[in-house]
Amino acid sequence: MADTKLNLLEFSSPPIRTLHLSWFAFFLTFMMWFSHAPMKPFIMEAFDMSNAQWKALLILNVALTIPARIVIGMLVDKFGPRIVYSLLLASSSLLCFGFAFSQTYEQLALFRFLCGFIGAGFVIGIRLVSEWFPARTVGLAEGVYGGWGNFGSAAAAWTLPTVAAYVYGGDDGWRYAIATTGVIAMMYSVVFYQKARNTPKGSAYFKPKKSGGLEVSSVRDFWFYVAMNVPMYIALAVLCWKLSPVGVGLLSETTAIILWALLAALFIFQFWQIFNVNRDVFKQQPPEMDRYKFKQVAILDWAYFVTFGSELAVVSMLPAFFMETFDLSPVKAGLLGGAFAVMNLVARPGGGWISDKIGRKKTLSVLIAGLMVGYFVLSQVNSTWMIVAAVFAVMCCSFFVQAGEGAVFAMVPLVKRRMTGQIAGMVGAYGNVGGVTFLTVYSFVDSSTFFQVIACAAAVCFLLVQWLEEPAGHMHEVLPDGTVQLIEVT
Repeated sequence: MADTKLNLLEFSSPPIRTLHLSWFAFFLTFMMWFSHAPMKPFIMEAFDMSNAQWKALLILNVALTIPARIVIGMLVDKFGPRIVYSLLLASSSLLCFGFAFSQTYEQLALFRFLCGFIGAGFVIGIRLVSEWFPARTVGLAEGVYGGWGNFGSAAAAWTLPTVAAYVYGGDDGWRYAIATTGVIAMMYSVVFYQKARNTPKGSAYFKPKKSGGLEVSSVRDFWFYVAMNVPMYIALAVLCWKLSPVGVGLLSETTAIILWALLAALFIFQFWQIFNVNRDVFKQQPPEMDRYKFKQVAILDWAYFVTFGSELAVVSMLPAFFMETFDLSPVKAGLLGGAFAVMNLVARPGGGWISDKIGRKKTLSVLIAGLMVGYFVLSQVNSTWMIVAAVFAVMCCSFFVQAGEGAVFAMVPLVKRRMTGQIAGMVGAYGNVGGVTFLTVYSFVDSSTFFQVIACAAAVCFLLVQWLEEPAGHMHEVLPDGTVQLIEVT
């Protein structure tokens, strides 16, 4: 693996070129994924939509990403980031077109649900970037990838309403604006396939020994892993309930029951897959050098639940929050709503850089505590505030949220290299579990209570982070010829 300093302007450096290729791919996925949020007034008018139906779309948008990140994590570990990212960008553009040109609310809801697949792209770049940067700079590199990529949601909020209103115009301007993001992604999928490479020249690409689930190191970790899958299914079950006749009525009672049965069957199937991957652990533990502690993954799961989960929920509702609280136009509300995501440009790389410098656990503890305070402050925002003060509070809170995300993924590649994609997939999926959870809460409560709930969740997460163990020394990976290679993790 290349040993490089992180000079982002050194375009002649293969690792730096790879980093730029990666973050822009992620940027496009986020721009497509959240292209609907700033278009709320246009879409609601076009479909004569109720507020409950709009909130259902927000939840649908993050639902499929939960299983998609797990699946994409497995695929990227097996086939490599280059081909998987290229195919995801191309297929995502088609989903974007489907949403843009939907003619009924049912079609709109279906394609918004399918667009959740787009959010799985994040996992791919985590594995790719980890292959090109050493442990002492991987936190900053992953932060740049995640932070600059996440900025896609802010770019959508800032540009798409203007493009819809002033470039395309007319009743269908929002459709062409959203479709434009799909066209760009389709073209970039070709560029990415031509220019990206999985590893530096001469480096091995480590693959899991088995596919179908994470390999664990003990029977205790096996059951721990199974238990950590349960919240993901609960989140999807709650989504079905929310869309059933008890909620917005998008699904019939019969359809909801069928989906619940399918979720139960899927959980049983996944349990069997996990058992097949780890059946040997019931006979004997793997060699000492091959072990890792699954609690590391579990704590990172919950940390991302609070950090990225809250960001997903907040960027989905913030333009509407500004519009309704301060009586702003859609364009102005979109610009101010983007203030939360704009901090990604510096906050997420900053969280990764601090983590590289002062330690993974200490950094994450401080940032989660700051996040908790930030959301409590946002819960106090109302129409009596000056808009500039509200925007400042949003940006301060978002710094801790996104720096926390950077700190989480500064550690993900240091748990077990050959399973980085799968670990990133599970941690990333928990971010979407958080998004579904917080958006479901938002559908029942006002904005102030919504922010307070996130602050309470952050307080619980802060306690969990105290059980995180700082990575130290080296991890061991076995090459295809049986040679053991040491990989630096500090």
